[in-house]
Amino acid sequence: MSRNPLAAGRPLREFLSGDARELAPLLLGAVLTHESRDGAVSVRLTELEAYLGPEDSLHPDPGSHTYRGPTPRNAPMFGPAGHLYVYFTYGMHHCTNLVCGPEGVASALLLRAGEIVDGVELARRRRPTSNNPSDLARGPARLAKALGLTTADSGRDALAPPFGLVLPPGPSGSVSSGPRVGVSGAGGTDQYSWRFWITGDPTVSQYKAAKPRNGVEGKRL
Repeated sequence: MSRNPLAAGRPLREFLSGDARELAPLLLGAVLTHESRDGAVSVRLTELEAYLGPEDSLHPDPGSHTYRGPTPRNAPMFGPAGHLYVYFTYGMHHCTNLVCGPEGVASALLLRAGEIVDGVELARRRRPTSNNPSDLARGPARLAKALGLTTADSGRDALAPPFGLVLPPGPSGSVSSGPRVGVSGAGGTDQYSWRFWITGDPTVSQYKAAKPRNGVEGKRL
């Protein structure tokens, strides 16, 4: 049971079964922990992006992995709230999503950036190229790397050991929103301003618009 007043006394999984676009600003400041055999790392979430469902759903999202329907890879996005959806992109990076919404309705939050608040030394070993602490989880690939997450963790429950999610004690101050990063086509426009971040936080990643490849519009990878 979460004691965060934002959850209104509801169990955390029930709270996460809401609309990802509404949950995103409320989850800024939440702390996600992964305790691996190497040790525990905790990250305070400072930037999130909401993604919704297939083109034939109530909330079609052309920027989502689920837009063309369910596949073995995106299956966790249709599963219970509070689970992870981790994917591999560009042949080198993992990115982590927290599944939201009712089971059977595709919805998730991409964990874009955060501040390492515990396990800094372990995060540094995993991210030796980071120049300062604010860079350790600044961007979705860095965040996943710092937490030690891979596709082997896709579908796992983020609310049960070896994971843990603690909501912030209240609103995280000023919150900004805008178009999602690296999403080409309609899904990357102001119509889908579903990226939320803590205003002025140094760990928030830099916005970059997507560049269509070979003149073809696409969605995030």
